[in-house]
Amino acid sequence: MATLESATPLSALPAGGEAIIRALQGGHDFCSRIANLGFTAGAAVKVMQNYGHGPMLVSVRGTLVALGRHEAARVMVASVA
Repeated sequence: MATLESATPLSALPAGGEAIIRALQGGHDFCSRIANLGFTAGAAVKVMQNYGHGPMLVSVRGTLVALGRHEAARVMVASVA
């Protein structure tokens, strides 16, 4: 199991990349809002679209979610091998 030190930001994953959410970084409002969208520790995510700039599309808990690049950078994940 990956530690937080080996976790990377969700925004760094390429399209098609799969990972497990390890932690959310940010204030209470951000963490609460993103957790309500299904981004919680242990949830599997798959990057559907990431052009390297602008928003990215992520599949989490069977739902397609558009995240801003700065939001995605606050979601720490561990890649699935």
